[in-house]
Amino acid sequence: MDDIFDLDDDDMDGLILEDEPEVVEEVIAVAPVKKVNYLNNKDMLKEIHKSKNSFCEYVDPKYGDYDVIVENQSDIFDTEVQDRARAAKAARMAAAAFEIALDDFINGKSTRKDRPKLSEFKFDPSAISVDDLVFRVLTFDHIPLAPGRKKKPKSTADNYIKLNFYPFKHFIIENGVAKEVGKSHYYKGKFSLEHGSITVKLAKMFILMVNKYSQRGNWRGYTYIDEMKGQSLLQLSQMGLQFDEYKSDNPFSYYTACVSTSFTRVFNLEKKNQTLRDDLLIDSGASPSFSRQLAVEDEIRRLREEAEAEAKKGE
Repeated sequence: MDDIFDLDDDDMDGLILEDEPEVVEEVIAVAPVKKVNYLNNKDMLKEIHKSKNSFCEYVDPKYGDYDVIVENQSDIFDTEVQDRARAAKAARMAAAAFEIALDDFINGKSTRKDRPKLSEFKFDPSAISVDDLVFRVLTFDHIPLAPGRKKKPKSTADNYIKLNFYPFKHFIIENGVAKEVGKSHYYKGKFSLEHGSITVKLAKMFILMVNKYSQRGNWRGYTYIDEMKGQSLLQLSQMGLQFDEYKSDNPFSYYTACVSTSFTRVFNLEKKNQTLRDDLLIDSGASPSFSRQLAVEDEIRRLREEAEAEAKKGE
């Protein structure tokens, strides 16, 4: 009986290890968070195009998508312009085919095993006939005149009715002759400014952009931030379609500048009102706002430091 308990330390350690449960280390793998691009120029340009098309009239809906923008109708016969139009049309056709293939792959409708790539859907621009190209020509020819709207007109647009975006016409080349297939600001053959609207998606983009901008550190602390956001949305709704695709392909920068200008305008107005209110409070013997008090303290501190510095120089 005594032999049973006659164990050395090594034997005892072995018995203890056998009785202890096995410890399994759990490793948690954290997948990297994919950056979500909430707003991008590609989607914005697409929604701007849809919004402008709602104010237009076309012989056939297929002519709503243009391939190149020019300022003069005679430019559509330029070989260089036609080559740019072919390249743009080929790129758009490739992107459309890629999106269809990608959607089928994601939804399990495709028989292919690998994910489709955009490079697989390239089109040869030279294979596109000039008769298949659509040209957007910037012109005021179809817009009614408005004499006297501006006392001193500074641009061509000042002589015509005020529009929500620059007017244009769409042309194709048929049998070597330019043929008009659509024009802006027309509905059922008559000039109109009220039959179209911006798309719901573009409106949501405006709201998202304003909300994101209002969260910046230099703006989010103000009590009148809601007024800034409201003024910005009003500005975007009025100027949103004035973005000119002929001059730029970066609407995000254009809209950001509009929002920044609106925020600054409200800030300057509120600052002016606050200064006037503080002056009235001081004249009546009451305490001004906390911001004015801090500003006065900073000014007093600055004057004291300047006086001390002058005194040291005098010594």
